[in-house]
Amino acid sequence: MLTIKNYSNQILTNISLHLKRDENLIILGSNGAGKSTLAKLLCGVTPSKHIEIDSQKLHRLSAKERSRYINYTPPKLEIFDEYIDIKTFLELSRLYGSISVDEALKLLNLKALESKSCQSLSSGEQQRLILASSLLHGAEITIYDEPTANLDPNHTIEVYQILKSNRIKSRIIITHDLTLAYRLGYPIIYMEQGEILFRGESELFFNPLTLKRYFGESLKKIDNYFVVNI
Repeated sequence: MLTIKNYSNQILTNISLHLKRDENLIILGSNGAGKSTLAKLLCGVTPSKHIEIDSQKLHRLSAKERSRYINYTPPKLEIFDEYIDIKTFLELSRLYGSISVDEALKLLNLKALESKSCQSLSSGEQQRLILASSLLHGAEITIYDEPTANLDPNHTIEVYQILKSNRIKSRIIITHDLTLAYRLGYPIIYMEQGEILFRGESELFFNPLTLKRYFGESLKKIDNYFVVNI
Protein backbone atom coordinates (compact mmCIF):
# COMPACT_ATOMS: atom_id res chain seq x y z
CA MET A 1 0.00 0.00 0.00
CA LEU A 2 2.77 2.46 0.97
CA THR A 3 6.04 2.34 -0.97
CA ILE A 4 9.22 4.39 -1.05
CA LYS A 5 12.08 3.50 -3.37
CA ASN A 6 15.74 4.53 -3.23
CA TYR A 7 15.18 7.89 -1.55
CA SER A 8 18.05 10.04 -0.31
CA ASN A 9 18.33 13.59 0.99
CA GLN A 10 20.63 15.46 3.37
CA ILE A 11 19.62 13.14 6.23
CA LEU A 12 18.36 9.88 4.69
CA THR A 13 20.39 7.54 2.50
CA ASN A 14 18.92 5.12 -0.07
CA ILE A 15 15.70 4.45 1.83
CA SER A 16 13.36 1.79 0.43
CA LEU A 17 10.43 0.10 2.16
CA HIS A 18 7.00 -1.32 1.40
CA LEU A 19 4.06 -1.51 3.79
CA LYS A 20 1.14 -3.71 2.75
CA ARG A 21 -2.48 -2.90 3.60
CA ASP A 22 -3.22 -3.57 7.30
CA GLU A 23 0.48 -4.28 7.93
CA ASN A 24 2.26 -2.68 10.90
CA LEU A 25 5.82 -1.48 11.38
CA ILE A 26 8.06 -0.28 14.20
CA ILE A 27 10.92 2.14 13.53
CA LEU A 28 13.79 2.06 16.02
CA GLY A 29 17.07 3.94 16.10
CA SER A 30 19.28 6.28 18.07
CA ASN A 31 18.66 10.03 18.41
CA GLY A 32 19.31 11.75 15.09
CA ALA A 33 19.03 8.51 13.10
CA GLY A 34 16.41 10.03 10.78
CA LYS A 35 13.28 8.35 12.15
CA SER A 36 11.08 11.44 12.36
CA THR A 37 12.47 12.73 9.06
CA LEU A 38 11.38 9.46 7.46
CA ALA A 39 7.94 9.69 9.08
CA LYS A 40 7.34 13.21 7.76
CA LEU A 41 8.43 12.06 4.33
CA LEU A 42 6.03 9.11 4.37
CA CYS A 43 3.02 11.24 5.31
CA GLY A 44 3.71 13.94 2.73
CA VAL A 45 4.86 16.74 5.04
CA THR A 46 8.05 16.60 2.97
CA PRO A 47 6.77 16.21 -0.63
CA SER A 48 8.54 13.62 -2.79
CA LYS A 49 7.84 11.85 -6.06
CA HIS A 50 9.49 8.72 -4.60
CA ILE A 51 6.47 7.80 -2.45
CA GLU A 52 3.40 5.93 -3.62
CA ILE A 53 0.27 5.02 -1.72
CA ASP A 54 -2.25 2.67 -3.29
CA SER A 55 -0.25 2.96 -6.54
CA GLN A 56 -0.70 6.74 -6.57
CA LYS A 57 2.03 9.35 -6.21
CA LEU A 58 1.54 10.79 -2.74
CA HIS A 59 2.66 14.31 -3.69
CA ARG A 60 -0.03 14.49 -6.38
CA LEU A 61 -2.90 13.83 -3.97
CA SER A 62 -4.88 16.69 -2.47
CA ALA A 63 -4.63 17.34 1.27
CA LYS A 64 -8.09 15.79 1.72
CA GLU A 65 -7.10 12.65 -0.19
CA ARG A 66 -3.86 12.32 1.80
CA SER A 67 -5.77 12.72 5.07
CA ARG A 68 -7.85 9.64 4.25
CA TYR A 69 -4.76 7.55 3.55
CA ILE A 70 -2.25 8.65 6.15
CA ASN A 71 -2.01 10.59 9.42
CA TYR A 72 1.09 11.66 11.36
CA THR A 73 0.79 12.11 15.13
CA PRO A 74 3.69 14.15 16.56
CA PRO A 75 5.55 13.39 19.80
CA LYS A 76 4.36 16.68 21.29
CA LEU A 77 1.04 18.54 21.09
CA GLU A 78 1.31 22.08 19.74
CA ILE A 79 -1.82 24.21 20.10
CA PHE A 80 -1.61 27.99 19.91
CA ASP A 81 -5.25 28.76 20.82
CA GLU A 82 -5.28 29.05 24.61
CA TYR A 83 -9.08 28.72 24.75
CA ILE A 84 -9.60 25.46 22.84
CA ASP A 85 -10.62 22.65 25.18
CA ILE A 86 -10.14 18.90 24.86
CA LYS A 87 -13.63 18.09 23.60
CA THR A 88 -13.54 20.83 20.94
CA PHE A 89 -10.11 19.70 19.79
CA LEU A 90 -11.35 16.13 19.39
CA GLU A 91 -14.50 17.23 17.56
CA LEU A 92 -12.25 19.04 15.07
CA SER A 93 -10.06 15.92 14.79
CA ARG A 94 -12.87 13.59 13.72
CA LEU A 95 -12.70 12.66 10.04
CA TYR A 96 -13.06 8.97 9.18
CA GLY A 97 -12.91 7.25 12.57
CA SER A 98 -15.69 4.87 13.58
CA ILE A 99 -15.84 5.91 17.24
CA SER A 100 -17.51 8.99 18.76
CA VAL A 101 -15.76 11.79 20.61
CA ASP A 102 -17.27 10.57 23.91
CA GLU A 103 -15.97 7.05 23.26
CA ALA A 104 -12.48 8.42 22.59
CA LEU A 105 -12.60 10.50 25.77
CA LYS A 106 -13.56 7.47 27.86
CA LEU A 107 -11.08 5.15 26.15
CA LEU A 108 -8.14 7.44 26.98
CA ASN A 109 -9.49 8.42 30.45
CA LEU A 110 -9.94 12.04 29.39
CA LYS A 111 -13.69 12.38 30.10
CA ALA A 112 -13.19 14.25 33.38
CA LEU A 113 -10.91 16.73 31.60
CA GLU A 114 -13.05 17.38 28.50
CA SER A 115 -13.64 21.07 29.35
CA LYS A 116 -10.01 21.73 30.23
CA SER A 117 -7.86 23.90 27.97
CA CYS A 118 -5.47 21.83 25.84
CA GLN A 119 -2.63 24.20 26.70
CA SER A 120 -3.06 23.52 30.42
CA LEU A 121 -2.64 19.75 30.12
CA SER A 122 0.35 17.89 31.47
CA SER A 123 2.69 16.27 28.95
CA GLY A 124 1.18 12.86 29.68
CA GLU A 125 -2.38 14.14 29.23
CA GLN A 126 -1.37 15.74 25.93
CA GLN A 127 0.07 12.43 24.78
CA ARG A 128 -3.23 10.66 25.45
CA LEU A 129 -5.09 13.46 23.66
CA ILE A 130 -2.92 12.97 20.56
CA LEU A 131 -3.73 9.25 20.57
CA ALA A 132 -7.46 9.95 20.97
CA SER A 133 -7.35 12.35 18.01
CA SER A 134 -5.68 9.68 15.84
CA LEU A 135 -8.54 7.25 16.51
CA LEU A 136 -11.06 9.90 15.48
CA HIS A 137 -9.06 10.76 12.36
CA GLY A 138 -9.23 7.09 11.30
CA ALA A 139 -6.70 7.14 8.44
CA GLU A 140 -5.71 3.96 6.60
CA ILE A 141 -2.17 4.36 8.03
CA THR A 142 -1.33 6.20 11.24
CA ILE A 143 2.24 7.15 12.10
CA TYR A 144 2.85 7.42 15.86
CA ASP A 145 5.98 9.34 16.81
CA GLU A 146 6.97 8.32 20.37
CA PRO A 147 3.40 7.47 21.51
CA THR A 148 4.42 6.54 25.08
CA ALA A 149 6.71 9.50 25.77
CA ASN A 150 5.94 11.19 29.11
CA LEU A 151 3.45 8.52 30.18
CA ASP A 152 3.33 6.87 33.58
CA PRO A 153 3.20 3.03 33.72
CA ASN A 154 -0.61 2.79 33.97
CA HIS A 155 -1.21 5.00 30.94
CA THR A 156 1.59 3.28 29.03
CA ILE A 157 -0.36 0.03 29.42
CA GLU A 158 -3.53 1.74 28.12
CA VAL A 159 -1.68 3.05 25.06
CA TYR A 160 -0.12 -0.38 24.44
CA GLN A 161 -3.56 -1.98 24.50
CA ILE A 162 -4.88 0.51 21.95
CA LEU A 163 -1.83 0.14 19.69
CA LYS A 164 -2.28 -3.63 19.81
CA SER A 165 -6.04 -3.48 19.14
CA ASN A 166 -8.00 -3.52 15.89
CA ARG A 167 -9.14 0.09 16.41
CA ILE A 168 -6.27 1.19 14.13
CA LYS A 169 -6.14 -0.04 10.55
CA SER A 170 -2.37 0.10 10.00
CA ARG A 171 0.27 1.71 12.18
CA ILE A 172 3.89 2.82 11.95
CA ILE A 173 5.32 3.34 15.43
CA ILE A 174 8.50 5.30 16.08
CA THR A 175 9.81 4.62 19.56
CA HIS A 176 12.82 4.38 21.85
CA ASP A 177 10.84 2.08 24.13
CA LEU A 178 12.28 -1.35 23.36
CA THR A 179 9.94 -3.09 25.80
CA LEU A 180 6.95 -1.60 23.96
CA ALA A 181 8.40 -2.67 20.60
CA TYR A 182 9.07 -6.17 21.90
CA ARG A 183 5.58 -6.58 23.37
CA LEU A 184 3.86 -5.33 20.21
CA GLY A 185 5.80 -7.82 18.12
CA TYR A 186 5.46 -5.95 14.81
CA PRO A 187 8.15 -6.08 12.09
CA ILE A 188 11.04 -3.72 12.76
CA ILE A 189 13.42 -1.46 10.91
CA TYR A 190 16.43 -0.10 12.77
CA MET A 191 18.10 3.11 11.60
CA GLU A 192 21.45 4.76 12.17
CA GLN A 193 22.73 7.96 10.57
CA GLY A 194 19.93 8.03 8.04
CA GLU A 195 20.28 4.43 6.86
CA ILE A 196 18.20 1.33 7.45
CA LEU A 197 20.60 -1.22 8.95
CA PHE A 198 18.02 -3.85 9.93
CA ARG A 199 14.72 -4.86 8.38
CA GLY A 200 12.90 -7.97 9.59
CA GLU A 201 10.67 -9.70 12.09
CA SER A 202 10.59 -8.70 15.75
CA GLU A 203 11.83 -12.10 16.90
CA LEU A 204 14.99 -11.76 14.83
CA PHE A 205 15.72 -8.20 16.00
CA PHE A 206 15.36 -9.12 19.65
CA ASN A 207 17.75 -12.02 19.28
CA PRO A 208 20.65 -11.43 21.75
CA LEU A 209 23.22 -11.34 18.94
CA THR A 210 21.28 -8.67 17.01
CA LEU A 211 20.78 -6.57 20.13
CA LYS A 212 24.48 -6.75 20.95
CA ARG A 213 25.37 -5.68 17.40
CA TYR A 214 23.41 -2.44 17.73
CA PHE A 215 23.53 -1.71 21.45
CA GLY A 216 26.73 -3.37 22.61
CA GLU A 217 26.77 -3.87 26.37
CA SER A 218 24.52 -0.87 27.10
CA LEU A 219 21.31 -2.93 27.13
CA LYS A 220 20.13 -5.65 29.47
CA LYS A 221 17.07 -7.90 29.16
CA ILE A 222 15.40 -8.84 32.44
CA ASP A 223 12.21 -10.93 32.41
CA ASN A 224 11.27 -9.69 28.91
CA TYR A 225 11.93 -6.04 29.85
CA PHE A 226 14.78 -4.01 28.40
CA VAL A 227 16.76 -1.70 30.68
CA VAL A 228 19.92 0.37 30.39
CA ASN A 229 22.86 -1.59 31.75
CA ILE A 230 24.24 1.05 34.13
